[in-house]
Amino acid sequence: MARLRSVLQQVCSVLLLLAVGSNALKLDIQAGSGHDKTSRRCIRNFVAKDMLVVVTAIVDGWRGDGMQLNMHISDSTGNEYGKPKDIAGEQRTVFTSHADAPFDVCFENILTGSRYVEHPYRHIELDIDIGADAKDWSAIQATEKLKPVETELRRIEEMVAEVVNEMEYLRSREQTLRDTNESTNTRVKWFGFGTTFLLIGLWAWQIMYLRAYFRSKHLI
Repeated sequence: MARLRSVLQQVCSVLLLLAVGSNALKLDIQAGSGHDKTSRRCIRNFVAKDMLVVVTAIVDGWRGDGMQLNMHISDSTGNEYGKPKDIAGEQRTVFTSHADAPFDVCFENILTGSRYVEHPYRHIELDIDIGADAKDWSAIQATEKLKPVETELRRIEEMVAEVVNEMEYLRSREQTLRDTNESTNTRVKWFGFGTTFLLIGLWAWQIMYLRAYFRSKHLI
């Protein structure tokens, strides 16, 4: 197991070294009343518990241009991590996840009616950094007096550790699901056996009852 993990870490290191980084997600949201689907857009991502997450949104326009863009960050278990309103320019939200669950970054573009809007759209560049990517490595390098190569190797090491932990988590989930399936199959099997024995017993009782009935009527 240790050898397999070592090989896996080496493979992941090579893949991470070849990666050039993640690009921001770009989207346009049409302004509306706030109750229609066109004025609302959500982006979902999964995060493990106690992970650092940095959500950066760069929004064009300005406050008071006839549109109000609101952002809401929450996970599927009900935890809320931020709800800034009327954002423009760069908006950064930093939080630590409370559960192993997917979280949603939702935007809502509402017409305020304060002025005429010729182009009722807001352009957003969204960047979500999780774990090692969310850390300020420049500050860590300056604080710990690390060389650039040492900083990059440390960042890659943490990213590889996150990949290994994620694979361990998926393996445990797969094992749990397999145990659940086996338990369900066992219950279904015994339920089938019980139903079969019950039908056989009912069939035997019916035969005995009919024989007793016919004998009482002197038919047999």
